[in-house]
This record gives sequence, C-alpha cells and structure tokens, in this order.
Amino acid sequence: MIFADHLTLDAPRARTSAGYLPVRARAAKTGVYQYAGREIDPTNAHGLRDQAVVNVLRDEATVFDQSAVRTFIGKPITIDHPSVPVTSTNWKDFARGTVMGALRDGDHLAFDLLLTDEAAINDVRAGKVQVSNGYSATLAFGDFTAPDGTKCPVRQERISDGNHVAIVDMARGGETCRLADVAICDTAPRSIFDSLTTQEKPMKTMLIDGLTIDVSNADTAVATIQTLINARDAAAKTAGEHVATIAAKDTEIAKLATEKKALEDAKPTPAQLRDAAKNYAQVAGKAKAIGVDVTDSMDEPAIMAAAVHAKMGDVAKNWNADAIAASFAVLTKDTKVTDSTVVPIGAPTMLGDGATVRDLIKRNRNAA
Repeated sequence: MIFADHLTLDAPRARTSAGYLPVRARAAKTGVYQYAGREIDPTNAHGLRDQAVVNVLRDEATVFDQSAVRTFIGKPITIDHPSVPVTSTNWKDFARGTVMGALRDGDHLAFDLLLTDEAAINDVRAGKVQVSNGYSATLAFGDFTAPDGTKCPVRQERISDGNHVAIVDMARGGETCRLADVAICDTAPRSIFDSLTTQEKPMKTMLIDGLTIDVSNADTAVATIQTLINARDAAAKTAGEHVATIAAKDTEIAKLATEKKALEDAKPTPAQLRDAAKNYAQVAGKAKAIGVDVTDSMDEPAIMAAAVHAKMGDVAKNWNADAIAASFAVLTKDTKVTDSTVVPIGAPTMLGDGATVRDLIKRNRNAA
C-alpha cells in the first residue's frame, strides 16, 4: 500500500554557491497516525473502510528499520505529492531535489535534503515548510496498543520502498516534523555538502577541563589544546616542586628528631651528676691539699695539669692527658680529703623550761 505521511519543516537559510538549498528535515516519527478508513481498507476487507478515522501504530522497529530507511536515500524531493509514484519515466517532471542522507533524531527519522529547484526553494522560503513521505508499506490488522495506551486496529509492519519526500502545506505528522535551520549531513559523505554549500560551517565544540574548544577549526583546536597541555605541564611542574620541598622538609624534621633524641639520651642522670660533682670535689680537694690554687673556671683536667706542672716542672710540659692523670694519681695517692658531703644533724633537741636549758649548757661545757 502507498502511504503519504505529513510532517512539518522549519524554514532554512543556507544557500550553496550554485544557489541550491541544503536542509535537514525531521521527516518521520513513531507513534499513532490517523488515516481515513478508505485509505487503510479500500475494499472493506477488514470492516474499516467506512470509519472516518482509523488509528495506525508506527513503532520504532518500523520507523527506524535500516533496510527501510536506506530505500529513501537518493530519492527525489517533490512539491506536494504526485498523483502517481515517481519513477525514471516521470522523474524530471516531479523532482525538485534529492534525499542525501538519513539518521535518527530522538523519536523522529531525519533526512538531509538538497533542494535544487529555484521555485521549490522560493516556496519553502515563503512558508511551505511541512514534509510528507511517500512510500510503500505492508499492514497488520488486529488489536494493538501504543506506548501511551491508545488502541490501534492497524500496525504498519514494514516499509518496503521509499518513493519520494514531498514538501506540503499541511502535514499529517504535525509541526514537529519540519525543515531545520542548519544543513549538515551526518549520513552522506561530508565532502558532498562541503563542496556545495557556501554557508559558514557551524562550529563544533568540545568541552575540555571547563574550556569550550572549536574543533571544527583545526588551527584553533590545536592552539587551544596546546594551551591546555602547557597549563597541565606547568601545574605538574609546580606540584613536583611542592612535593620536593615537602620531602626536603620531612628529611630535615627527621634529622632534627634524631638529634633531639641523641641529646636527650646524652643528658646525664641525677646520679651521674652527683658522681661528677663528687669526683670534681675530690680532685679539687687533693690539688688544694698539695698547695695548688684552684679557681671556679678550672675543670678536672685543668686542675690535675696545674698540680702536676707545679710538682714536676718542665718534665711534664709535653705530657698528654692520660700521663697527667696518671701522674696526678701518684702525687695525691696519700692525700686525705675531708669529705665535704652534707651530713644530717639528726633530730633537734626539744628545750623545756629554764632549768632544763641551764643543765644542757652545763653538760656541754663539761664535755668541752
């Protein structure tokens, strides 16, 4: 059966160097189409001929079937529907352009059209912007339900041959099916339209790191992408420098922590401090006992050297610390040093009345 679907077009603007008009048309869609009963069942074989309106379901499997879509490629564009199918014998009478490509656009099938007839172009620019496809299809009769719940006694089962695309005054498919404002053929070879159109190529963009890049201009795209690469490399270098600085600080902190621990470990204990004080007092006491003057600025080696030099004279002038210490030990081996350690005085005596105090004083005098 021959069908004519009606859809709507937006007025295009671009012209080619030869004056042709390339446009995109949303030319078919899925859903429920309404036909007169005599269009669907002319012989009344299914009892639908006398119905004013018959719902016909067109689902995705039918509209976007690749084998069916390909039958429209290269077919003629007409102004209104011819009364007969367009063939090689009448093509020059009806053709006003050519279908260049097809692709899916949401729930629509879109065609890329090239209008080559000035009168047809003028009709479109004057507002004749709706589209209707002419094609052959087989129907299935039964009880069908559309996705929105609409009951349909008929379903288009297969589009067997696309015959033409007509530009019409009123479309069956509604105003969503119209000529588009731009002419870009994504299905036909790009070189075809590039060689025909004088329209400035629409900008194709890509978003990279928040920056919109015009990838339709190779020079601009390369320059912009190089800028992004340079920015990335600079950021990576800065990040690397920060990492190196942090690593150096970590190393320094670790070194300071090690030194701090070493200092803490080397700090003498209270017992060591007491022993050192006792040793110093012994050395200073022995030196004083043999007649050497000891000052507060002298440490143990200095005290021992002063004592040895005082007793031995020039003989000891070149002795090292070990020889000095050994000589000092010999010189002072019999020297007695009064223990300067603090000795507790014991518990205090409790004094009572005056008689008790007098008795204590008397005992101390007798003891003396």
